[in-house]
Amino acid sequence: MLAAGALLSSALLAVPVAAHATTAPDPAARSAAATAAAAAGLDDPAKKEIAMKIVSSAENSSLDWKAQYKYIEDIGDGRGYTAGIIGFCSGTGDMLDLVEHYTQVKPGNVLAKYLPALRNVDGSDSHAGLDPNFTRDWVKAAQDAEFRKAQDHERDRVYFNPSVKQGKTDGVGVLGQFIYYDAIVMHGDGTDSTSFRNIRARALSKAKPPSQGGNQTVWLNAFLDARVWAMKQEEAHSDTSRVDTAQRVFLRKGNLNLDPPLDWKVYGDSFHIG
Repeated sequence: MLAAGALLSSALLAVPVAAHATTAPDPAARSAAATAAAAAGLDDPAKKEIAMKIVSSAENSSLDWKAQYKYIEDIGDGRGYTAGIIGFCSGTGDMLDLVEHYTQVKPGNVLAKYLPALRNVDGSDSHAGLDPNFTRDWVKAAQDAEFRKAQDHERDRVYFNPSVKQGKTDGVGVLGQFIYYDAIVMHGDGTDSTSFRNIRARALSKAKPPSQGGNQTVWLNAFLDARVWAMKQEEAHSDTSRVDTAQRVFLRKGNLNLDPPLDWKVYGDSFHIG
């Protein structure tokens, strides 16, 4: 779910290193960090499945992420309709991008007629031109394998692939890549102060990632501190349990590879992956 008005990007922009980090990172440390990140990526199919389940636990209170293709509702966060496996929003542009992609793949689909309305409501919480049948038609579209593939495509293009790429560049392992992924799902990667790139910039003022010679655990704690700050800037995201009782739990246990068994809580609900 993106911050309203965020400008999405399929590639994360590097943020300048904090001013105090004036010495070049040790080449051996950089090489070791890069090797570790490459050896254990969130893009491994088994790890990606875990990532989808953990995000679904926060977004939909369920580990059954594949049941969420048909999900759609207005949750009252100022982003209009929130829908699908990653919380595409009618007010933030990513739902529009999704329906445009789906229509390129399958012209004349049941959602194509809503494209003018989606363009008009982008940047707002309006339902103008969508009600009363958009939610019904979304559920109908979710029965189409091409629409499910379109959701997968946009999830990977806008959120998953960029966060994994940046995680590997920073020398963090599977957990770190997941922490990045969950952040960009919620905050997007626009230019506003709570976007992914600016959360990362805030963390860089406190610590260095492994690729710059920093300690991975220290860096991820700094990133999560910055993420919590960003969440608290908006009432709709002010409950930080998806960090406090999930991601912090894995980090405190030193589970940098996000290996099962995993136990965590989100919004008071308990979850387990064996």
